[in-house]
Amino acid sequence: MGLDAPLAQPAMATYNGRMSSLTRFNPKTGVVDFWHEFRKPNPFRVPMLLASTVPLLIIFYWLSGETHYSNPERPVITYIETLGPERTDAEIIASNEANQEVKELREAALDDLAQRKREIYKTLGRGLGMDVDKIAAEADARKAAEEAAAAERRAARIDEPAQAASEASDDTESSQL
Repeated sequence: MGLDAPLAQPAMATYNGRMSSLTRFNPKTGVVDFWHEFRKPNPFRVPMLLASTVPLLIIFYWLSGETHYSNPERPVITYIETLGPERTDAEIIASNEANQEVKELREAALDDLAQRKREIYKTLGRGLGMDVDKIAAEADARKAAEEAAAAERRAARIDEPAQAASEASDDTESSQL
């Protein structure tokens, strides 16, 4: 106890004194030290002061810069006419029929490709021991149910404007009475 006690108290006082933020982060000592060094007669003190401020000035210039984006210019719209305005109705009908034939050929090719894929998957399923007929029947039933639901939604969308129109006409008739 004799040697430990005197050493513990001054160390504790110094530790508490160092933990004070006012003494640790006091700018007064830095300013006094700067002024002491700056007052010494040195031919490079002003150039060194200017050189040390350059990085700060660059950082401040970079931080203060603002970017202003202007609105883009209005685009100049050029209409491209792929079909001549002097076409006759017969030419329009002929072009529509040709396009319809191309569309039907594409759909037929896609259907053929889908059928070949189904046959390949059925062969693979049979090779793996699956009941592909049962799976195909379930898929067909699910597809039919989805198509029926889609048809109901389309019918409901078609009926809504008709019902709204009939209700509007009923309202106008009742208000006229």
